[in-house]
Amino acid sequence: MTSQKRFDESNPPWAIVEQVLGYFVRNPRAADTLEGVARWRLLEDQVSRTLQETDVALQWLVDQGFLEIVSTGSSGHIFRLNADRCADAARFLAEEREKRERKIS
Repeated sequence: MTSQKRFDESNPPWAIVEQVLGYFVRNPRAADTLEGVARWRLLEDQVSRTLQETDVALQWLVDQGFLEIVSTGSSGHIFRLNADRCADAARFLAEEREKRERKIS
């Protein structure tokens, strides 16, 4: 994890939180590094995002218990879905989508 954070961890970038958590819910066996998650986000969404935004989103998801960090030694950390919280993660995503849709209408 980076030591310098420019984003407020208590208020992470929700679009990124939803993208990252949605990916892990759809792919519960997926595991990747911070850089790897940022790369596939860039490719999948064709949007320029920063490593720090993804770091904050990942840290928030870990703090909430949706993701786990696994130390790999030489390559740092990888993130994966917390299997015990898979249903909670899916419910969280559905609730957040519903909240957003209510704001739009």
